[in-house]
Amino acid sequence: MSDPLAEVVALLQPGASRSKLATGAGRWRVNRSDNGQPFYSVILEGCCRLAAEGHEPIILRAGDFVLIPSATNFSMSSATLALQERGDTRHTVLPNGEVRNGDPDGVPDVRSLVGHCTFRSPDAALLASLLPRLIHVRGETRFTTLVQLVREETRAQRPARDVILERLLEVLLIEALRSIAEMGTPRGLVRGLADERLGIVLRQMHENPSRQWTVTELAKSAGLSRSAFFERFSRAVGVSPMEYLISWRMALAKNMLLNNEGGMKEIAERIGYGSASAFSIAFTRSVGLPPTRYARSQQLSGIQ
Repeated sequence: MSDPLAEVVALLQPGASRSKLATGAGRWRVNRSDNGQPFYSVILEGCCRLAAEGHEPIILRAGDFVLIPSATNFSMSSATLALQERGDTRHTVLPNGEVRNGDPDGVPDVRSLVGHCTFRSPDAALLASLLPRLIHVRGETRFTTLVQLVREETRAQRPARDVILERLLEVLLIEALRSIAEMGTPRGLVRGLADERLGIVLRQMHENPSRQWTVTELAKSAGLSRSAFFERFSRAVGVSPMEYLISWRMALAKNMLLNNEGGMKEIAERIGYGSASAFSIAFTRSVGLPPTRYARSQQLSGIQ
């Protein structure tokens, strides 16, 4: 059977493009609005508070990993700072390159690696929308080991340090995406996969996107009535079954187009359209550009 989460991770093409060592001292606060960029933080020592829009504040501790796939409004602050307090918003770049939030001469209460990762997929916005808004991982043995390796690399001045750090962070990102299947998550792909009946349906859709699925047929696979299935799927995943199927087909098509995986007719057949013209109409309706123009525009902008 197909593994939808593995396919989403593969299509997202996650990478850790930028990172910096950040510490905080005193009663500090950093307010962030990252315009939808994926943000991550690895807590190496100490603790701090994360307050993200739509979520209860979280006290982050050493060994924790946080990924916000589409970061907008959130803040990180001293754990001792009251939520309503403004706090010390200063930040200073110290001689060793570390970014100090708050008191530049104080004893830091947290040491972390923070940065923006990249989802190199041309359809990253769609795929990220299928993930929880905030992913927080704590207390998992594999993560503890990875974080320890990251901690050692940040302290050492060994050859190829930056290359090793980037690869470790990429593994952390993938492990975080894998781990969310076991969490109580808001609606989206992962919540659908966690539902025993919907998980069967999602895997069938991913295993055979070219099949002419109907809601009735999918409901039968889930062992539910048509209306019960439609409501349960829409509530868990956030879109209707057919909307999800079309979105997934378009994500696959974009990837095929950018990687030159066949002509229009072949791509159309692989994702469930009877002809190149039918595929072109559906793609244009969904994406806003015909397939050939879309591929050309992406290549011209340097997205491969």
